[in-house]
Amino acid sequence: MRDFRTIVDIPQSENKINHRQGIVLMGSCFSDSIGRKLADYKFPVDINPLGVIYNPASISSSIEILVDKKIFTEEDVSFANERWFSFYHHSDFSNRDKDKCLDLINFGISASHDNLKTADYLFITLGTSWVFKLQKNNRVVSNCHKLPAYEFSRHRLSVEDISSTLQFSLARLHKFNPSLKVIFTVSPIRHWKDGAHGNQLSKAALLLAVERILEMNPYCSYFPSYEIMMDELRDYRFYDADMLHISPVAVDYFFDRFADCYFSSETKYLNQTIEKIVKASKHRAFNPNSDSYIKFLKSKLKDIEVLEKKHPHLNLIAEKEYFEEEMKKYS
Repeated sequence: MRDFRTIVDIPQSENKINHRQGIVLMGSCFSDSIGRKLADYKFPVDINPLGVIYNPASISSSIEILVDKKIFTEEDVSFANERWFSFYHHSDFSNRDKDKCLDLINFGISASHDNLKTADYLFITLGTSWVFKLQKNNRVVSNCHKLPAYEFSRHRLSVEDISSTLQFSLARLHKFNPSLKVIFTVSPIRHWKDGAHGNQLSKAALLLAVERILEMNPYCSYFPSYEIMMDELRDYRFYDADMLHISPVAVDYFFDRFADCYFSSETKYLNQTIEKIVKASKHRAFNPNSDSYIKFLKSKLKDIEVLEKKHPHLNLIAEKEYFEEEMKKYS
């Protein structure tokens, strides 16, 4: 049979990820998508500690903030549109109350500092080479927070800009956590506001910069998500309704390709076992008062008990509590 598509060859990683290892994910919404899939399979993850970030300069700043465990004060936040916010953070950290905003920011930094210190992997998704700079201080911002366009200037980072700023942060990060392995990827999501050609130039700069990073840092690797989208999933059925973001089906495919590269056969088998328990916890019985449903609940609690004894590091608390509550209601 003819194969009507080209498959992106991904060499097997020598470093295999398992459920005992901590993973921090930073960058664009693609990091969010992969992070949520990892969380579904009970990997210990910290997803976008400062929120979704698209450009490499802001990702580098975020790494610096976490390594330094920076404490934000009222001088570090701004007020507009009836909310306090940080230009280093996503709007998820904004609040009408300044103290609550700062508490949310500083609690997150403290927790993620510790997570990054003990993590085994850092997964970084680079979204765009374009950056916004605040006119009043010429600093790159991670988020414009819907402020007027005239308050910012916008330009595209060069390959040298990207590689040098990332290299500086990686050097500090390597001293902070010498055992940390870094996985880079370029987001498959297109930034269409720059047009087709502008998007390609932006992605090209990211790809070339990452290539330089890999040459200098043996603990870094690359996962070709952008290439997979362009070559394997080029049909629009793999896009979301806006024709730019990727669909849930595509996310599942990316995760499968990621698993093939970074998971051992034992990890994949454990994922299958976990998936069955998680799916069962979302199952809603047609006849919950039946003996068969009680038997079903008991069997799932037994499965969790067996899994917890063999893998005590797994967090199956939510699923266990659900089955126990169901038992109380119907037994």
